[in-house]
Formats: sequence, structure tokens, C-alpha cells
Amino acid sequence: MPKTTHYKSLLEKELATVEAELKTIGRHNPSNPNDWEPVPAKLDTDTAEDMEIAENITAYEENTAILRPLEIRYNDLKRALDRIKKGTYGVCETCGKPIEEGRLEANPAATTCVADMQK
Repeated sequence: MPKTTHYKSLLEKELATVEAELKTIGRHNPSNPNDWEPVPAKLDTDTAEDMEIAENITAYEENTAILRPLEIRYNDLKRALDRIKKGTYGVCETCGKPIEEGRLEANPAATTCVADMQK
């Protein structure tokens, strides 16, 4: 059985970091709390020049590209914390065997053992 207190601490710390990063480029989707959406920069399009508008669009697209992997990680971390609450943390979702400690140290949100990860 994994050291859930230890892994819970790792997960919560990483979750706080990922959430802080997400907040710099996005916001929670009001209709789906598990979804993040990029936030465009504040820009008065009535007075903005074409170059400013183009730069704003580019920044929005960059935020979208950065946001997606962070959002995936955020949701993985939340699900791992949920598994701790349910008492199913550290159990491979594919074969039902315990996930190796080394794998959980490398990725506390892991859902599969090393053998199933490599398949």
C-alpha cells in the first residue's frame, strides 16, 4: 500500500502550482468546473491598431496551446486526489495490481503500473 499521506502532499503541491499557472492564462469555464478556457488579453478593439489586435490574437493562441497540457495535468491530479479519498489510490486501473512506489514517486497521478504503462 503506498504512503498516501506522502503522495497526497505531493499531489496537492503540484495541483497548486498547476492551478496558479492556469490562472495566469485562463479561467474556469463557468458551465464546466473541470474545464479551463484561455483568456484573451484586455484590449479596446475600438481604439486598437491592427498590429495590436494581431498580437492579441497571437497571444490568445499561445495561451490556448499552453493551457491544454496544463488542464490535462490539473484534471489528472484532481482524479488522483479523488482516488486517495476513495481508497483506490496506487492500484493499477488496468490490472488491479499495486502501482510501484518508484512510478508513483515519478508521477504521483499515475493510474497504471509500469507493465501496463508500457503496453
